[in-house]
Amino acid sequence: MSRHTRKYQCKKSALLEYHEIIECIMTALDAKSPYTAGHSKRVSDMAEILCGLLDLNRSKTRMIHIAAHLHDIGKIAIADAILNKPGKLTNEEFEVIKTHAQKGHDMLEISNRPLFKVASQIALTHHEKYDGTGYPNSLKGEDIPIFGRITALADVFDAIGSDRCYKKAWEMEKVLEFIKEQRGKHFDPKLVDIFFDNLDDILKIKEEHQDI
Repeated sequence: MSRHTRKYQCKKSALLEYHEIIECIMTALDAKSPYTAGHSKRVSDMAEILCGLLDLNRSKTRMIHIAAHLHDIGKIAIADAILNKPGKLTNEEFEVIKTHAQKGHDMLEISNRPLFKVASQIALTHHEKYDGTGYPNSLKGEDIPIFGRITALADVFDAIGSDRCYKKAWEMEKVLEFIKEQRGKHFDPKLVDIFFDNLDDILKIKEEHQDI
């Protein structure tokens, strides 16, 4: 066995261990917010597909698949009364919800491990919008890291097409119309094109990992 092969296998083994730890953490988040059970799994699988189709290397593709599980980890710090409110949030409550992006980043950035650096970046930027109207930092275009842009698309697609405590799932036709309409606004136009070119694979993930 070559030194390169041994090094790759060690890295792969470490990532698998991190993956198991992260899935345990997300089980805790799902228990806190049961309406989002399965959401992190679907988002991470969709993000992996989009990353691979961008021809990013195998290491980065594997990393986003694991790290994207943690995009909503900051919601652990949001009060249940707001997170699980069965109706429209007030402006003040929505401002509280928005803090989950920064909170998630702050939780994860304490680690120097590359995987958690990527996860902290995703947590911070997955609500930024391509046109600069997102939060928390109003980043625009390619100033938004690619992992954040990828996760943003997967996150919104899954969220609006799923039941939540405050809404019913949108019909798929309406979901896809919204994604198209937000090309170049909320979402990176290149990613939207890739998304629709590979829609069957995306929909398969949606079907295979329904909410528990």
